[in-house]
Amino acid sequence: MISADPPHVRNAASNFDLKAYLKERQALVEAALESSLPVTYPEKIYNAMRYSLMAGGKRLRPILCLATCELLGGTIAMAMPTACALEMIHTMSLIHDDLPAMDNDDYRRGKLTNHKVYGEDIAILAGDGLLAYAFEYVVEQTKNVPAEYLLKIVARLGHAVAATGLVGGQVVDLECEGKTNIGVETLHFIHSHKTGALLEAAVLSGALLTGADEATLERLARYAANIGLAFQIIDDILDITSTRDVLGKTAGKDVTAQKMTYPRLWGLDKSRQEAERLVAEAKAELALYGEAAVPLQAIADYITARSH
Repeated sequence: MISADPPHVRNAASNFDLKAYLKERQALVEAALESSLPVTYPEKIYNAMRYSLMAGGKRLRPILCLATCELLGGTIAMAMPTACALEMIHTMSLIHDDLPAMDNDDYRRGKLTNHKVYGEDIAILAGDGLLAYAFEYVVEQTKNVPAEYLLKIVARLGHAVAATGLVGGQVVDLECEGKTNIGVETLHFIHSHKTGALLEAAVLSGALLTGADEATLERLARYAANIGLAFQIIDDILDITSTRDVLGKTAGKDVTAQKMTYPRLWGLDKSRQEAERLVAEAKAELALYGEAAVPLQAIADYITARSH
């Protein structure tokens, strides 16, 4: 395929060191998260919250928020509280997703899941605590951003978590377990809500911090929707083709739970092709930004190239 990008943009992309970029941004996010949640009384719940929040991971959602904010002229400093909040919300979803009543997983990010260490009761409360604290953290810690922008971000985060987002996706996912007649529309609904909604919130919240107009938000929403779906397709593929040691979580659990997945619906080859198509479309949405969009475009490529 011949690239439609101008030569200077292709050169910038080929010279861009994504590994170094992700490592640098991940370190910034880790430092911010470390200081975001000090331990106080009752120590047990704070330790449980920190256990999962500081358990590592790609920190993809915070990095997407930072990158989008910078793309539109904002700064890392103004975006970091929202970036941390996104990771708190994501961590909540993982803690709850791993519970016996949900996916019943023993490992996450190479470590025992929260309920295996602290018990189901504390794990539920740790997730609840992180979710509530995320909204407080955005409002209390963000500096030099108009209050009306923060209000829009809080609404966007709430929309991404509620029945309109990951909660709704999780419900349909649970309802579909063991069923063989699940079509592509239902599968898209599950994953655009369960996975895609928070990825979209990460991108759009970075834009909202800068006061982005509606046309910009719509363009970035299309980018985010495409990478969100591609992300889930690759997750489904890795669940089949990888191992627990590589994934950092239990492999093969979708097959065990008899879940409908993209590889089960389309096969591995078509699933990979679809993920690649989605990433190409996502990158095309950012073409008008030129070199400034290279980090976000490289992250889109990373989604289909990752091994865990």
